[in-house]
Amino acid sequence: MIAAAVLAALATTCALAAWRLTFARWTWRAPRTAILLWQSLGVTWGLASTGALLAFALGPYGKGVVHGLAEFLAGFLASVGSSVRDPYDMVRLAALIAGLSLLAVLVALPLAAGAQTLRARRRHRLLLALVARDEPAVPGVRVVDFPGAAAYCLPGLKSQVVISDGTLHLLSSAELEAVLAHEAAHVRERHDLVLLPFAALRRALPWSKLVRDAQASVELLIEMAADDRARRRCCPRRLATALLRFGTSAALPTPQGALGASASSSVMARVDRLVRPEVSLPPAQRFLILTGSVVLATSAPLLWLLPG
Repeated sequence: MIAAAVLAALATTCALAAWRLTFARWTWRAPRTAILLWQSLGVTWGLASTGALLAFALGPYGKGVVHGLAEFLAGFLASVGSSVRDPYDMVRLAALIAGLSLLAVLVALPLAAGAQTLRARRRHRLLLALVARDEPAVPGVRVVDFPGAAAYCLPGLKSQVVISDGTLHLLSSAELEAVLAHEAAHVRERHDLVLLPFAALRRALPWSKLVRDAQASVELLIEMAADDRARRRCCPRRLATALLRFGTSAALPTPQGALGASASSSVMARVDRLVRPEVSLPPAQRFLILTGSVVLATSAPLLWLLPG
């Protein structure tokens, strides 16, 4: 029961920490550090939630979740089934089914979302092969004949950066360079993989305000992280003016499976951050947060081994 109680407390702590993190503004000063913390909270919450149910269900074995589940699967199914004679045994059996079901859902959701995203990207690449062209003025970038503004990337092994004719006419050369640097950052850092589990959880729990806010926070942070990398290669004010131009024009929505320069709904927050940058989070604080994230992510798997 100790392991179950500790895991339940850990899952509750992760949920409360995630709720507080949706309101935090220090994350804007260190978006990459904050992204890692979000990932750590998500992984730990999933393992702690399932672990608490399984630890309670497998408590009679006294060997923890991992070894208790191994013994259960190895031959104790019949004895457990035959011993369901009182309500307490029924509660344990229900907890076991709930824990295994939750674990299966948490594993299947990202896999299903990933497969759906890959199919959407494959269809979009086929479409681009028909309608997009290469432009000598922007080598390595696919250009679509459309008057509206659009700039996005299709991540993956064969990544592509796509812009529209409207973008070429809307932005100056310096602004276009900044936007392309932003998209290149998305491709290089594989921000699509960061978003995938949060988007999958959002599909599973569309009614949860915490999940919606968490996904929105991570989306904004990856845009800020891409802004930070882009500003190393170009003037941040040029990127800010490009974002404002996208915001005031008839910009196209980003296709499914892609990441766009103006995809975030909090464009003004990004513009303000580019024009009036705050002091970065001190290295000591970043180190403490990173260390805490690693410790947090490893705590739940270790608690699965805790007997009792």
